[in-house]
Amino acid sequence: MFGLKEAEVAQLVRAVTSDDLDRDAIEERFARAAWTGIAEPGDRVAGRLIETMGAPRALAAVLERRSAEALLAETGDALTADELRQGFERWQPRLTSGSALIALRLAARVGARLRVPSDEYWPQGLASLDAHAAIALWTRGTADAYPVLEHSIALVGARAATGYGEHVTMEASAGLVDRGYAIVSGAAYGVDGMAHRAALASHGQTIAFLAGGVDRFYPSGHDALLGKIVEEGTVISELPCGSAPTKWRYVDRTTAPTLEE
Repeated sequence: MFGLKEAEVAQLVRAVTSDDLDRDAIEERFARAAWTGIAEPGDRVAGRLIETMGAPRALAAVLERRSAEALLAETGDALTADELRQGFERWQPRLTSGSALIALRLAARVGARLRVPSDEYWPQGLASLDAHAAIALWTRGTADAYPVLEHSIALVGARAATGYGEHVTMEASAGLVDRGYAIVSGAAYGVDGMAHRAALASHGQTIAFLAGGVDRFYPSGHDALLGKIVEEGTVISELPCGSAPTKWRYVDRTTAPTLEE
């Protein structure tokens, strides 16, 4: 399977999903796991390639270094040759299916789960992002957090928040929880952290959307907070375990605002 031992791939995929997967489902999940480490979140070319070819075939095509011209016959007018060539240039440094095995091992070690669009609780609001939508989601937390995503609100704001700003955030988060909403934020200092803490204090659901892997809590000063969210809510990322947060990934957390739609 993609040049790897099928038994090893199947074992690792089942460790982060479920035990009743057939070969096609395992291949699909592994391919999407690999793609989360190859393409940055929101990569339209990767999204369109997966949409037109399917995640396994798209992964095989890039691993085999097929030419952009050869892929045009399968992608039709969804992408141009220039877009495909530029995509290959972006993905080239990360083109190894073996790195997905490392991500899966790290995920299994911390009890993380891999979610794909065919899963029951996949956030339906992601469809509005079209080709920019998440390829897969890596999560840690309680399973019952997912149904409430359809009734959630994102509260985000400045890291260097004033005392007044944090107070308003606390009141807003607690009030929304009392009205049955889940709170989505980014776990950063300032407004984000207060939004999560107020939701937890009000015994509500809260979802933290990270700019790195769910095995690498960031910022480190919120390690305890994120641990509490794992216990009572959910931590989500589009990036595989082992991924470090970067400046552009903070800006490009495109999924969080659409979780509640």
